[in-house]
Amino acid sequence: MNIVSMLWKNLWGGSRTMLFPARPKVSEGFRGLVRFDPELCTGCAICRFRCTARAIEFRAGKGDFVWSYDPGHCTFCGRCVEGCKAHALSQDSETPPVYLNIGELKNSYTVARKTTVKAPAAPPPADPKPADSSPGGTQ
Repeated sequence: MNIVSMLWKNLWGGSRTMLFPARPKVSEGFRGLVRFDPELCTGCAICRFRCTARAIEFRAGKGDFVWSYDPGHCTFCGRCVEGCKAHALSQDSETPPVYLNIGELKNSYTVARKTTVKAPAAPPPADPKPADSSPGGTQ
């Protein structure tokens, strides 16, 4: 192709990109930011172990724990959401917001551990007494 014709097409062909902050539509099944529901979380920390990007931090303390998520490290793979048995994690279906400073979207929650109420222990079953209480048994 002639360089002059290529330059002419680029100069007078109009814009081929979207201007900021416009965004393209997301495809079906898009996985966005991870959302955390502290009411449902049991504090098992499986999400931290499943996160290969180390976007989730979990620090346990006495009576509470701290759950943190940094979308700047997240690869949006969804492994943490799949592994959460309590369904405390979900993912947005739209693109994450634009941010200008590192850590601007980081979320941190301090959650009190849920106390499990133990059911009262059942009384031990009564031992059935033998029909003949004599030491020698029947003769």
